[in-house]
Amino acid sequence: MIRRHNSDAASALWPANPRRKGRVHHGFRNSVPAGRRPLQSGHDTHAFTGSAHLNHNWIRRRSDGAHGKYQRDTDFSNDAADGDFQRDRARIIHSASFRALQSKTQVLGLGESDFYRTRLTHSLEVAQIGSGICEWLKKKNTGATDAVWIPSFSLIEAICLAHDIGHSPFGHGGEVALNARMYRHGGFEANGQTLRILARLGEYSTSDGLDLTRRTMLGTIKYPALYSTVANYRSASEHQAGMEAARGRGFADLNIDHLAPPKCIYDNEHDVLDWLLDPFSAADRERFRTVVPREGKHARSIHKPFDTSIMELADDIAYGIHDLEDALTLGLVDREHWREHVAAKLAAMPENPVTAKLDDIDRDLFSGTAQGRKHAISRLVRFLIQSTTLVAQDEFEAPLLRLQASMTEPGRGMLNLIKDYVMDHVIFRPELQHLQYKGQRVMIQLFDIFEANPRRLLPHDVFARFENEDGHRAIADYLSAMTDVSAGKLYHKLMSPASGSIYDRP
Repeated sequence: MIRRHNSDAASALWPANPRRKGRVHHGFRNSVPAGRRPLQSGHDTHAFTGSAHLNHNWIRRRSDGAHGKYQRDTDFSNDAADGDFQRDRARIIHSASFRALQSKTQVLGLGESDFYRTRLTHSLEVAQIGSGICEWLKKKNTGATDAVWIPSFSLIEAICLAHDIGHSPFGHGGEVALNARMYRHGGFEANGQTLRILARLGEYSTSDGLDLTRRTMLGTIKYPALYSTVANYRSASEHQAGMEAARGRGFADLNIDHLAPPKCIYDNEHDVLDWLLDPFSAADRERFRTVVPREGKHARSIHKPFDTSIMELADDIAYGIHDLEDALTLGLVDREHWREHVAAKLAAMPENPVTAKLDDIDRDLFSGTAQGRKHAISRLVRFLIQSTTLVAQDEFEAPLLRLQASMTEPGRGMLNLIKDYVMDHVIFRPELQHLQYKGQRVMIQLFDIFEANPRRLLPHDVFARFENEDGHRAIADYLSAMTDVSAGKLYHKLMSPASGSIYDRP
C-alpha cells in the first residue's frame, strides 16, 4: 500500500508568511504533499532502464546540432557523463557572471563588513549543501532503481553554482528596479536572466552562451513558465493613473514594490525551454508547464525538475541557516528575542529530535565565539540535510520530472520557521531596507540615463545591440551584469561632479 502524507497539520501549524516574497508553497509546506508518494526501495516499475537514456539525451549541448554528432568527453573523466558535467562546472566557475557574484549583495549590503556572505560565497555553500543532499539520498536509496537518477557531485555542483548568476546588483531591490523599466518589454527576473546568460550571453560561444549540457541547464529551471503566461500587474489604466498622480506630486517611482516581477523565464528564450524539454513526452511537457493563476497576483508554475528540487532545498538551507549566522555575527539577533520567536516554537514541535539539543544550540549560537557559533550552525545544517528524502509524482512518466527531493517534518517546519524569522527580523529591518532602497534608486536612474542617451553613453558593443536587437533588453543585460561596486561607481561618475575619469571602467 502506498503511503501518502497528510499536509494539513503542518500547514496549519506553520502558515505561510505573506512577507516572504517569492517563496510560494503551493498549498503545502511539508515534505510529501498530496499527490506524491515516498520512493519505494527496490525496483520501481516507472523507472527507465539502462544508462543510454541518461547519456544520449541529457549530455547534449545546443551547439551539437551545428557542430555535428555528439562526442564523448573524457578529458575530465573516463565516465563520459560526469566528464561533461565537470566541463559544465568549469565553464560556470570561469565565467565573468560567476566571478561578478563576489561583489553582489546576498542579504547584507556590501561595505558593512568583510565577514558576511555575498552571492558568490552563498553559491559555493549551496553547491556544498547540494552535494551533501545527493550523498545522503544515495545512501538512503541504495538498491532503488531510480537512485541512478540522483545527480553526481559534478552535476549538482554545476547547477548550484549557476543558480544565482542572473541576479542583478543590490539584491531584490535591483531586480525590482530593472523590472520597473522592463515590465512592458518582456520583464526582468533573476531566474530568467540566469537562463539567458547560460543560453545566450555567456562568453563561451557567440550564439549559445556557456553552452552547457541539457541536464545542467534543465536543473537551473525553477519556474518553467514564460513571462507572458504569468505576468499579471495591476490593470494598465489603474497603474497609469497612479503613476500620473504620483508624477504630479513629484513622487513618481518612489515606491515600485507593485512592479516586482513574476517568477519566469523570458519569452525570448522560449526556444531554449523547448529544446530543454524535447526528450520528454508531449504529455509530460504539457503537464510540466502548467501555471496556476492567482487573483490580483502573478500566476505561478507548479512543477520543477528533479535536479532543481535538490538545488532549491540546498538554497533554502543556505538562505535560512547561513544568513542567520551572518545576522548573529553582526549582532542583529537578540538572545531573548530568539528564544521567544524561534526556540520556544522549535521546542513545541512534535517529535523534533532537535528539542533535546536546544539548550546546547542556544548556548553555542550566543557563545560570542566563532567556534561555538559555527558548531551550532553545522548541527542545524546536518539535521536539515538528513531530513531530505525522495518522493514520486506519479502523474509524470520521465524520472527527471517524476522524482523530487523533499524535506520531511520536523525539518521542513524548522527551516520555514528560521527563514521566516530571518525575513521578518533581519531582512526587513529598516537599516537593511535603506541600503536596498538606495541600490534600487541607483539602478532606476542608470537605466533612465542610458535609455535617454544610448549613442552617447552606452559602450559601443552594447549600443550595437541596442540598435540591432531589443534596446531595452540590451540595457537590462548591461546593467544586470554589473556588481554593486561597479554600478555605484558608474552612478557617481555620471551624477557627481567630482567623480569620474576617462580611465574608469564599469
